[in-house]
Amino acid sequence: MDINFNKETSGLIPAIIQDEHSDKVLMLGFMNKESYEKTLQTGRVTFFSRTRKCLWTKGEESGNFLDVVSISTDCDQDTLLIKAIPAGPVCHTGADTCWEETNPTDDFYFLKTLQKYIARRKIELPEGSYTTSLFKSGTAKIAQKVGEEAVETVIEAMADNDERLLYEASDLLYHLMVLLSHKGYSISDLATELKKRHK
Repeated sequence: MDINFNKETSGLIPAIIQDEHSDKVLMLGFMNKESYEKTLQTGRVTFFSRTRKCLWTKGEESGNFLDVVSISTDCDQDTLLIKAIPAGPVCHTGADTCWEETNPTDDFYFLKTLQKYIARRKIELPEGSYTTSLFKSGTAKIAQKVGEEAVETVIEAMADNDERLLYEASDLLYHLMVLLSHKGYSISDLATELKKRHK
């Protein structure tokens, strides 16, 4: 990735931090080449502090680190967008964001994380992974598992066993997400379809 650290005489470029799970913009900091390289090496966001004139890893004092998920640059290669997972409130005031916004921690956002995890498994196919074994088994086997989990979900619903209903429905959703990924789709495509129908 080409990054233009020389556009400003300070050698600094803005780095926008976005929550990987909620997509909420958390803060804005500045990086030079050294802080960028340290961020890559450690997997934790490191800025250059314009006040202290030194490198500063976010969370080194509070413990509220920002674990990097991805880094991209804008069209001019002089601004970074860093998607990260925050370990706690991001602002020094104790707020979730530097704009005093609440960063939702709704478990619903985990579906996005799980979909990305499944997509990575499809590419990497690590040995010993159940998800890997599903991808290797092919369409028919994955579809069969979706059917089995659907039947088990229905059985628990009819038995009024709410705890087992949620358990089996979770299995159903997971296997459906694997099937979608196997076919080149994601749960977002289902959201798009449902949104169209809602109109």
